[in-house]
Amino acid sequence: MTQEHDAEEPLDPSAERTAIRKRAMDMLARREHAPAELAHKLAQRDHDREQVAEVLDELIDDGLLSAARYADAMVSSRAARGIGPVRIRAELAPVQIDDAEIERALADSETDWNALAEEVRAKRFGAAQPEDFPTKAKQMRFLQRRGFDMDMLNAAFDD
Repeated sequence: MTQEHDAEEPLDPSAERTAIRKRAMDMLARREHAPAELAHKLAQRDHDREQVAEVLDELIDDGLLSAARYADAMVSSRAARGIGPVRIRAELAPVQIDDAEIERALADSETDWNALAEEVRAKRFGAAQPEDFPTKAKQMRFLQRRGFDMDMLNAAFDD
């Protein structure tokens, strides 16, 4: 007896639910995901949105899916790549991490943002401070694109 599955025939609800949970667990095993991001990825796989929502609620209740953990992981990985808090906030907003959670993750991070801005500037342009205004402006624009605010920029160029 073969267990071929016809693409047109929907899975029974418990099999669908099991498939959604397995796929979600596989994705979470690779890296943290925001709940909204995981819901979107699962919906792209033609899973029933209602069942996806139910499975994600179960994963959250089980502690396997967490917006807080995702925000912490994003802050940590982005800071390690030399990305500042302004850009990190902008990257977390589209995956529906709320502002309070973002601010908590940034505050809990042990990153010295001023020191990171200086480190990123020195890595890109060398340790010496810029000699003239056009050079300094170029370096400041670079740091702004990386997500550092004016206070951090000023700290990076403080002698």
